[in-house]
Amino acid sequence: MSYQNELYQQVILDHNKNPRNFREIEGSAHHCLGHNPLCGDKIAVFLDLDDVGVIQDISFNGSGCAISKASASLMTSFLKGKSVDEARVIFTQFHKMILGELDPEKDENLLGKLKIFVGVRDFPSRTKCATIAWHTLKCALDKEGEVVTD
Repeated sequence: MSYQNELYQQVILDHNKNPRNFREIEGSAHHCLGHNPLCGDKIAVFLDLDDVGVIQDISFNGSGCAISKASASLMTSFLKGKSVDEARVIFTQFHKMILGELDPEKDENLLGKLKIFVGVRDFPSRTKCATIAWHTLKCALDKEGEVVTD
């Protein structure tokens, strides 16, 4: 097993077992429920923004596989303190990386430690697992209420 694959597995297991920001932000103005009916993943994302659009607090709860939970945990940790505009750019870059449209080692990006998910693109059946929290984030930013992937 390569170092990259081993690191990926360790990060996924750690964030699945000990998810960061796994809670509901009571009274958050921005929240959304994401659901993947094919696998049963359900993730809710909660955001508190300041007056200039910076993410002051971000959290999630719900249930899902190790990849969806780890992705949500890393996403919330990474986006805290970022602006809404930055979060949207990072969403787009993460999504493109997962689909194989962005090479995080060659293309300019803001992904930082989120690059660990690059290997998911080799398993097309797991892309929705890695991206459900991200689509739910976008829904919360847009105040749309619910997103369903299928």
